[in-house]
Amino acid sequence: MHQHLLSYRRRRYLRLSLGLLVASLLIYFSQAPTLPRNGGSWQGYTLGGVATAMILWLAWLGLRKRSYRSSLGTVQGWTSAHVWLGLSVLPIAALHGAFQFGWNVHTLAFVLLTAVVLSGIYGMFAYLTLPQRLVRVHGDQSRADWLTELNAIDARLRELAVDADARTQAIVESAVDRTSLGGGVLAQWFGFDRSRVLDPAAAGQGSRLLGNRGQQRLIDFLAARIPLAEQRGEVAMLQELLALAGRRRRVLDTLRKGVRLNARIKLWLVLHIPLTLGLLSALTVHILVVFLYW
Repeated sequence: MHQHLLSYRRRRYLRLSLGLLVASLLIYFSQAPTLPRNGGSWQGYTLGGVATAMILWLAWLGLRKRSYRSSLGTVQGWTSAHVWLGLSVLPIAALHGAFQFGWNVHTLAFVLLTAVVLSGIYGMFAYLTLPQRLVRVHGDQSRADWLTELNAIDARLRELAVDADARTQAIVESAVDRTSLGGGVLAQWFGFDRSRVLDPAAAGQGSRLLGNRGQQRLIDFLAARIPLAEQRGEVAMLQELLALAGRRRRVLDTLRKGVRLNARIKLWLVLHIPLTLGLLSALTVHILVVFLYW
């Protein structure tokens, strides 16, 4: 039976994390009340050692989760451990430093740890919710199926436009050629539609490059063009073009939503891994400074 990663083996790693937190609190409050609590006491060193060991282990767990050939446990179990232990390491690190912060490398290490944990929380949210939303967006078709349909619609649009008047043909061809799907990081994240269409203006005035968000410019043009058609065959051709443009908008909207969700699923790794590397570097400097100069 499939188990939710957060409740893996009856929340084994949640219970382990809570046990570590309770033990850390007992160590922290065991410091003499007459002396200010700090990371330089044996309690502080102990908590710092625990936090450091957890950070290194969690970094290794991140590699383990991507090693499907390893025989050490299951990917689901190690992912559950990564989540719960990752959440507990932040308060343990704060207890290590007795909540003393300043403008130094020690605080930098804690800030980076906080950023890693927060990006991990977002990653957990993305992992648990966004793939299901992506499935709902695509319905019973895959992304490849939607792209295949888009290509078929484009081919049919071009085929029909050959028999249209010069302006209609130019606008249809331009709308297909200048459709924007995906793009840079921000365009994918927010689902920007920067589609354009080149509309031949009045004779002698050149052409105008216009926005075609949601293929609306193309749809509006075709809808306005139908009443002006003089032949029955031309009306039928324009009506088919309009129907295809409407379906094309639906397909592009689905694909764009998929791109947006995929970008949001992958974003946490784009942040989480570099932040983890930065944390390991700052942690190394923190430990060297402590043992060499304190």
